[in-house]
Amino acid sequence: MIDLKVLRSEPERVAQAIRDKGAEVDLERLLKLDREHSEMQQKVEDLRAERNRISAAMKGGKPEPELIARAKVLRDEVSELEVALRDLNGRFVELYKQVPNLPTADTPVGHSEEENVVVAVWGEPPTFDFPPRTHFEIATHRGWIDKERATKVAGPRFAYLKGDLVKLQMALIGWVLDVLTDEAFLAEIVREHGLSVSAKPFTPVLPPYMIRTNLYDAMDRLEPSDDRYKIEGENLWLQGSAEHVLGSMHAEEIIEEKDMPVRYLGYATSFRKEAGASGKDMEGIIRLHQFDKLELESFSTKETSHDEHLFFAAIQEKLMQLLGIPYRKLQKCTYDIGKPNAKGSDIEAWLPGQNRYRETHTADYMTDYQARRLGTRVRRTNAGTELVHTNDATAFACGRTMIAILENFQNEDMTIRVPAPLQPFLGGRAVI
Repeated sequence: MIDLKVLRSEPERVAQAIRDKGAEVDLERLLKLDREHSEMQQKVEDLRAERNRISAAMKGGKPEPELIARAKVLRDEVSELEVALRDLNGRFVELYKQVPNLPTADTPVGHSEEENVVVAVWGEPPTFDFPPRTHFEIATHRGWIDKERATKVAGPRFAYLKGDLVKLQMALIGWVLDVLTDEAFLAEIVREHGLSVSAKPFTPVLPPYMIRTNLYDAMDRLEPSDDRYKIEGENLWLQGSAEHVLGSMHAEEIIEEKDMPVRYLGYATSFRKEAGASGKDMEGIIRLHQFDKLELESFSTKETSHDEHLFFAAIQEKLMQLLGIPYRKLQKCTYDIGKPNAKGSDIEAWLPGQNRYRETHTADYMTDYQARRLGTRVRRTNAGTELVHTNDATAFACGRTMIAILENFQNEDMTIRVPAPLQPFLGGRAVI
């Protein structure tokens, strides 16, 4: 949630953010509920104070009948108002939760994905002496993907990955684990981009694949719930991306400032229904219900959090450049950054088989929006506690990255040249 002080003192700014993000929030009603709640809260506190004075006066002797009668009236009034206050607070909070995070000043204002801004293009799309194939044509020919049997076992939008494609994914994971736990590698990225952040390495994490409803909701990642998998009869959901269970792991905790930033590199198999995606990308492994991802998550102070976001985006570009995959980077507009985001960027890899760029990475900057409901704070060295700021980003979506490798490094005989950084993790093989 946004800061309540901002909601009260800068309603026009909040209204502009709602418009820019295309959100539907009855702000006038929300502010009215807030005023009513404050007034009722004050009335309850006044009545409690009077009740306490009467209780003190009734001690040490036989109280007057008038005091006894007044105490009973106050008890009943306070009890009734507390019930009404809880109901009013519940209605306020439900509406308050709908208010999106406020975009940063440098986020482009837009009302569709088409208004995202291309801010960088790296690499030249490869040329071939033959018609380039799609990843699915290559993988089917090599026996690396079996969707027919997966459909028999689990239904549509699942796949068996086999053989060298599995080895390629494991090589990708091994390489990323190596470089993102290497302080010297990260320090070079910090220097290249002139960022005011630590080069502290990421801690690798294998997180749970399930998350409780209240924490999923507090992360503001539960919606759209029709795209999530609910565990029948349980207060649990299958997570839709590793950051959902990484960002919530420090709920109701206080992190010491000396330990910040706290950075995690999580690997998880994630699950989404891909509701409404019928007919889209049915060929291959672009839109599956089950997919593997390496995700970045960090908890930082408010002073360093924006540079932390830029650092995450710089890591994404560095990894793509080292693999040699052509891409473009997009600054996402207000419509596309997402409800809890203050800012966001995407990377889209060039796919020769489709003759187009396709999204492979996203980087999300949340400020203190998630931490407010999660209750995740930092104890400042000389200034008490305050809410942390959170960032998350894709290190690699394994399936889409392998699609980009298959299509950009394909040979005419449908073998694949292995990007140099991955070769040591494939026993030195240069071709698969």
